[in-house]
Amino acid sequence: MDPKAFILGLSAIGAGIAALAGFGAGIGTGIATGKAVEAVSRQPEAKNDIVSTLIIGSAFSEATAIYGLLVAILLIIVKLV
Repeated sequence: MDPKAFILGLSAIGAGIAALAGFGAGIGTGIATGKAVEAVSRQPEAKNDIVSTLIIGSAFSEATAIYGLLVAILLIIVKLV
């Protein structure tokens, strides 16, 4: 087996797995948004605190998705070089 072909195959598999990070971030952000809507409906006076906490949590969640996308892109670039 050609070592270069083996590395190319494994980097393609790794890029696919790294791209799956976007699914987890999307599901996590969706669940958090749903819970925030429930919390605001129960306590409308705490809306500002709930929304600010939601935005911070969503930013961390989306940062994880961006890291996964970055790793996937880097692995694809390795295939091209």
